[in-house]
Amino acid sequence: MSNSENNNKNIPEESNFLKWCKKYLLEGQQLDEKHAEKVNNFPENPTVGDYLLIKYRKFVAVLIPFCFVHVIWWCTAFRYNFFPLYQNYWHMPVTMIFGALVAGMTAEGAGAVAFPVMTLVLHLDPTIARDFSLMGQSIGMMSSLVCVIFMKVKFEAMAVLFGTAGAIPGFIFGVHFFDPLFTGAQKKMMFVSIWTAFAFALGLLNAQKKRPTFVKIPEFCFWKGFILFITGIVGGVFDAFAGSGIDICMFSIVTLLFRVSEKTATPTTMILKGVVSVFGFWYRGVMMGDISETAWKYFAVTIPVVATMAPIGSFLGSHLHRQVIAALIYILEIASLIGFLLTNPSWWLISIAVAIILFGFGFFTLIAKSGEVLMRKSEEKDLKINLKTIA
Repeated sequence: MSNSENNNKNIPEESNFLKWCKKYLLEGQQLDEKHAEKVNNFPENPTVGDYLLIKYRKFVAVLIPFCFVHVIWWCTAFRYNFFPLYQNYWHMPVTMIFGALVAGMTAEGAGAVAFPVMTLVLHLDPTIARDFSLMGQSIGMMSSLVCVIFMKVKFEAMAVLFGTAGAIPGFIFGVHFFDPLFTGAQKKMMFVSIWTAFAFALGLLNAQKKRPTFVKIPEFCFWKGFILFITGIVGGVFDAFAGSGIDICMFSIVTLLFRVSEKTATPTTMILKGVVSVFGFWYRGVMMGDISETAWKYFAVTIPVVATMAPIGSFLGSHLHRQVIAALIYILEIASLIGFLLTNPSWWLISIAVAIILFGFGFFTLIAKSGEVLMRKSEEKDLKINLKTIA
C-alpha cells in the first residue's frame, strides 16, 4: 500500500478528532443576550473602547484582576520580604497552579483541591485547611468573579442573591456550632463522601443523551427562591468546616433540580463562592481573630498563583462543553475519594463514608427525578400556551 493511500486513510480520523475538539473544548461562551448582540453587530468603524469592551473583552477580563492583584502583592512582598517563606511553604503555591485553574473552570472552588491536599497529604489540621481555602478563594474566586462579569458570561443572578443570603448565616452558625462537633478525620470523611455521591448522581443524569437544559431557572417564583436560600444555608455550613461547599451545593440544586445548564451554573457558583469566601475570611480573621500563622504564611505565598490561574481557568472553562465541565467534577471527586482511602482511615470511618455516599446518591437522585418532573410540567405548560396561540 502506498504512502499516499495511508495518508488518505488517516484524514477521517484527524477530521473526527478536530470535530470532537471543536464540539467539547471550543464550544464557545454563553453570553448575556445584550452583549451577544453587540458581538454579532460589531461596529464597522470601531473605537478603542469597542475593541477593549467587545472584541477583546475576554483577554481584558483576565488581565484586570491579574494586574490589580499582582501590583499590590509584589509591593507588599518586597516590603515584608515574603520570598524566604517559599522554602518551607512551597507546597500550596504548586498545588494551586492546578487547584485555582480547576476552580476557575468548574463549579468547585479551590478549596475542593486545597482542603484534601492539606488534610490528607500534608496532614495539617482541618481548621488550617479551611481557613487557607477561604483566604485563597477570596483572591482567586473574586478574580474569577471579575473575569466572568467583564466577559459578560451568562449566570443565574437569583441563585447568587438567595444563595448569598443563606450562606452568610449558615457560615456563622456552622463555624460556631457545627464545626466543633466533629474531629478532623470525620470532617475529611464527610467532605469526600458527600461530594462523591453528588458526582455519581450528576454522572447518572448526564448519561442521558442530549439532556435538555435551561440557560436560567425557568418561571422563577417564591418557592424556588426559598430552596435556593436553604441551599445557601447548607452550603454555608459546609464552608464553615471545609472552606468549600456553597459552590457545589448550589451547583447540584441548580443543575439537578432546576435543570440549568452547567455552562450557566459554573459561573454562577464562581461568583457565589467568591462573595462567600470574602465574608468567611473576614469573619474568621476579624470577628473571631484566630486564623493560624501557618494559614497566613501559605496564603501570602499563594496569592500570585491563584490571582493568575483562577481567571485563566474561567476564560478556558467558559469555552468548554457542559459535559466536559461535568467530567472534571467526576475526576476531582474520585481523586479525593482515593486520597481519603490512601490515608488508611479506620473501618468505622469507611463504613460511615459508604453509608453517606449511598444515602447521598439516593438523595441527589431524588432531586434529579424531581427536576425531571418539573421539566415535564414546564414543557406541558409551554405546549398548552403554544396550542392556545395557534387556535
